Amino acid sequence: MHMASIPKFSTRLNFNQPLRAVENHAQITCSALAHGLLTSSNNHMTKTSHVLRLIDQTEEGLSNTGKFGRFGGVFVPETLVTCLDKLAAEFNFILRDSQFQSELAVALRDYVGRETPLYFAERLTDYYKNSKGEGPDIYLKREDLNHDGAHKMNNAIAQAMLAKRMGRKSVVAATGAGQHGVATAAACAKLSLDCSIFMGNVDEERQSSNVLRMKHLGARVKSVEGTFKDATSEAIRDWVGDLDNSYYLAGTAVGPHPCPSMVREFQSVIGKETRKQAIEKWGGKPDVLVACVGSGSNALGMFHEFVRDEEVRLIGVEAAGTGIDSGKHSATLSKGDIGVYHGAMSYLLQDDEGQIIGPHSIGVGLEYPGVSPELSFLKDIGRAEIYTVTDEEALHAYAVLCRLEGIFPALEAAHALAYLGKLCPALPNGTKVVVNCSGRGDKDADRVFKYQQQMGLATF
Repeated sequence: MHMASIPKFSTRLNFNQPLRAVENHAQITCSALAHGLLTSSNNHMTKTSHVLRLIDQTEEGLSNTGKFGRFGGVFVPETLVTCLDKLAAEFNFILRDSQFQSELAVALRDYVGRETPLYFAERLTDYYKNSKGEGPDIYLKREDLNHDGAHKMNNAIAQAMLAKRMGRKSVVAATGAGQHGVATAAACAKLSLDCSIFMGNVDEERQSSNVLRMKHLGARVKSVEGTFKDATSEAIRDWVGDLDNSYYLAGTAVGPHPCPSMVREFQSVIGKETRKQAIEKWGGKPDVLVACVGSGSNALGMFHEFVRDEEVRLIGVEAAGTGIDSGKHSATLSKGDIGVYHGAMSYLLQDDEGQIIGPHSIGVGLEYPGVSPELSFLKDIGRAEIYTVTDEEALHAYAVLCRLEGIFPALEAAHALAYLGKLCPALPNGTKVVVNCSGRGDKDADRVFKYQQQMGLATF
């Protein structure tokens, strides 16, 4: 398979404007079918051996191309190319550096609190059994038990260590729900790095407790008009102003190469632990993995370890908001078209003229108009299944987990949990399902109660 060289797109720093691509989902799927990459049976995509070849070829060429199939790449001003090339070189070095990996392992164990449990949710399992008492066994990967309450710390501590190794004095980041901001602020405090977190004023109001936590940790929280996508643009602009001394700490698997690969790698500890724990608990692999999808870090962290195990289903759940056809959603993979945004090619929520359509979700961390280029690739080749759930369904799942298991899921993770209602009836008895409980939901408790009252929903 021919892999093109890294594309480099020189333009002014207008990070909120995507570059429109003409392909849409239907065209791509038809093209894949025509080339024998996918086959259609009973309205489901069935993978062939071509899928693993495509995955292997992509991984082999990734360091040279920055591409996952047609997705990814480096679409940035020329002034950033040298900086990104240096970052890629440093990243590739530390992957093989035993000292760095040893220090990271200690930090993950003693600071982050890994490994996180693979928890059998017995009452949740019973809740989804059918009238015959049959259904899958449901396990939760408890990323909510990480230091600071989310999977975000896995990546933040690793990248902060990398920034310090590169001699950077300050770190810049953007956050939506605030969990990446808190994790970055904590990692910077630990490593004595100056920290600036950009956050949309809309998100600051919705996640005020996380704003306070960031400030307690010594970070400067810089308010931006808008939401996460606007904060990301401003954080990148700030970083570009001092490339020699500052480090842009990406929190999710989007952006120009090597950012998606770095975040995926540092989050892959989730899936590695899951494989090990599954063997210990029932002597095999999970049958189904379920994770919410905003821009992609927690899903890839869970999926990557199993991407070549074709018998393991990979299910990503996007936010349908008030309805998938309402126009108020964050279902980028389900409803988006291909374009370039924040330095890489992926699916985007955009109109016919290539302008970004503002995303919506009750889970603030899912509100991003783009998505991981790697998830875009896995969806297109049929390796990852993508579904959606609404705000109302996520609120119900939040209440169910609280009442049945005594666990507060983040509203983002509640989307993955909500899909169990649709998934479980179709699964054989004893199927092993692992849901990534990617974050703790006490940050959302007040908002959940208010939404339940506004929507006239029962708390259970």
